[in-house]
Amino acid sequence: MSTDESPTDESPTDEPPTDEPPAALPPFAELVLELAERIPAGRVMTYGDVAEYLEGERSGATPPGAAVGRRVGGGPRQVGRVMALYGGSVPWWRVVRADGALLPGHELRALAHYRDEGTPLRPARGRGPARGSAAAEDLPRVDLSRARWDGR
Repeated sequence: MSTDESPTDESPTDEPPTDEPPAALPPFAELVLELAERIPAGRVMTYGDVAEYLEGERSGATPPGAAVGRRVGGGPRQVGRVMALYGGSVPWWRVVRADGALLPGHELRALAHYRDEGTPLRPARGRGPARGSAAAEDLPRVDLSRARWDGR
């Protein structure tokens, strides 16, 4: 935890996606959800990848993983918040945490989707459940080295 975070800070990515459609989506939320829908089955992007991709589209094609300047619209936490509030109508399991851990509270649903789609997974290694997870078992994580999609 960095010095500017308090122990009570909760990541918005730990909230369950909701299926309730909003009256009107904010423009950044529309962009996030459109990108989530374009991620192919069996592939994933991290919250940070989504933020960088969208910034790159606005500023002239910076690929995920490349250094970017100030983010117009939002960073990884804002992407997580969008997915938590509005992501139930898109393949939410394809937008993941940077450590590949399954979404806390939705681990088994996400795991079923990953297995159905053939998403590469790393075996459980005795680390125990991911931080924030209520899972009683050590579950696999998404293998980002093989499953990450760059948006092309």
